[in-house]
Amino acid sequence: MSPAPAVDIKTLTIDGKEVSARAGQTILEVARENSIAIPTLCHLDGLSDVGACRLCMVEIAGTPKLFPACVATVEEGQVVTTSSDRLKKHRRTILELLFAERNHVCSVCVANGHCELQTLGQEQGLTHIRLPYRNPKLEIDGSHERFTLDQNRCILCTRCVRVCAEVEGAHIWDVMGRGIDSMVITDLHQPWGESACTRCGKCVQVCPTGALFDKSKVGSPHPKYPEFLPALQMMREQQ
Repeated sequence: MSPAPAVDIKTLTIDGKEVSARAGQTILEVARENSIAIPTLCHLDGLSDVGACRLCMVEIAGTPKLFPACVATVEEGQVVTTSSDRLKKHRRTILELLFAERNHVCSVCVANGHCELQTLGQEQGLTHIRLPYRNPKLEIDGSHERFTLDQNRCILCTRCVRVCAEVEGAHIWDVMGRGIDSMVITDLHQPWGESACTRCGKCVQVCPTGALFDKSKVGSPHPKYPEFLPALQMMREQQ
């Protein structure tokens, strides 16, 4: 019986704490394994990482650049900082941009009290938005028999795109347009109710805001239960 291959272990420092990690792990993975919190919106355990929201940016000694912790892999001898005045300012600015870009009015949102964007704003001390609101006139697609898509609440985290492709294998969701005109769509921009959607609801469960919601749960104290997605739980356990 051949011996098990040696595991390549890296030693690094995160916020002054010396930690060990397997080669290929991301800084975010290692930080969370060591109870070091780094804010994220586009990341979700069990899905691939794309570094879309940029909230998980960290500092690495020796370079002026900021690095997205969800996709930056560990290196021997790295000295990582996850919380500093620079990073706090960076994260608050990103959150302000997200709130100003579309129409996030918490008081009339179905996800009020259960929204990851709202929670992060509170955690990061966001009390007001210094930027001018764009107030775009975006569509609400209620054509699906069970679910609704409200583009006004979408932050383009692409969780819905990735869970539909990587877990369900349906490839219904995608992103159309570029820059500030980008939006998530079903099939070739068909109404959701006319698309080839399998009605599984995984996209709704992983959405961090009120962009995707179940019509039957409007007014419910617990409108989403992402921790109960069996496929994602299995992938977490395998990891």
